[in-house]
Amino acid sequence: MKNFLPYSRQNIDDDDIAAVTDVLRSDFLTTGPKVVEFETAFGKLVNAKHTLACSSGTAGLHIATSASGLSSGETAIVPAITFLSTANSVRFTGAEVVFADVDPNTGLITPETADAALTRSKHARAILPVHLNGQCCDMATLKPWADQKNLVVIEDACHALGGRYEDESLVGGGSDRITVFSAHPVKTIAMGEGGIITTDNSDTAKILMRFRNHGMVRDPKEFTFSDQAFAPDGNANPWYYEMSLLGFNYRASDIHCALGLSQLRKLEDFVRIQNKLVESYAERLAPLAPIVRPVARTGVGMPAWHVATVLIDFDQAKTDRATVMRELLKHDVGSQVLYMPLTRQPYYEKRYGKQNLPGAEAYYSRALCLPLFASMTDGDIDRVVDALSAALRVKAA
Repeated sequence: MKNFLPYSRQNIDDDDIAAVTDVLRSDFLTTGPKVVEFETAFGKLVNAKHTLACSSGTAGLHIATSASGLSSGETAIVPAITFLSTANSVRFTGAEVVFADVDPNTGLITPETADAALTRSKHARAILPVHLNGQCCDMATLKPWADQKNLVVIEDACHALGGRYEDESLVGGGSDRITVFSAHPVKTIAMGEGGIITTDNSDTAKILMRFRNHGMVRDPKEFTFSDQAFAPDGNANPWYYEMSLLGFNYRASDIHCALGLSQLRKLEDFVRIQNKLVESYAERLAPLAPIVRPVARTGVGMPAWHVATVLIDFDQAKTDRATVMRELLKHDVGSQVLYMPLTRQPYYEKRYGKQNLPGAEAYYSRALCLPLFASMTDGDIDRVVDALSAALRVKAA
């Protein structure tokens, strides 16, 4: 479909293609200089002391939960509205998930819903706040609360690359907590597949790096089996490495990092354009209220809108979401739902039973993601809103 508008897509130009081509002609396809170059540029951009590129946002979350020491017998708090990876990364460690409710109009975990989840948590060790749609959680309140409760904070910022906290610092910078980003093609920048982890804590960064690469260490200062590691002259054997913990192969390649580096140079433009498009949506959707409203704005920091989510009163419109999505497709307009509460997923319902989280259910029952990507125009916004208006049989101005 030539004129099809998906709910999201990557924005690749000749500079991106050239960056990848240069790597393909080089000596390194992986574990080479582009990985370090990308990590350095990313860390400088968000003002993080340590940055690690990895194979996906999911990999980043798994590394983060593993490096935080989560294990069987412990629990971690996760908002019910998020992608599978956030909760799965906790389960990968053997720890259990306690789902927190969310604000019904933003989909975000709040200090109140986090505290309510903590009362249901035994041996709570961590909390994974999720910055949803491009808006940040209230970290200025959540972080001190977590510190008081001795909880490790792992920020799932896969939706929020380029956003800013309340103090105007970029998400992922200036903190000893762990922040994880995604560079999947539907995110703000694309690596093909890729993830990024940031932290200011040097000890944490060292452990993260080990988990990323099979648990291996090559630094002679960290070897434990000196009789095998060193030659009679005292020098480290050149082939020698040790596995100090059970890690994973979650490295990012030079190919992915070259694309990521090229895309990173355009991040500010991508954020500016997509934020402006979301403003245009709000203006054009206003006549469809109260049946259609954009997700509520938190007023916390500056968003970096990753998706354009609206909340629709399908009952008032006398229709249902599936019908509306099919009608949009007739106009070559794609849409998506982010997300079904994880408490409804078969795995988690079987493990923890049915749960009643009214905020998450209210958000999910109304949420619909409309197309948003940097190459869209205001004319595309008009087309989407007109198609939505027709699908709902509500007149737009």
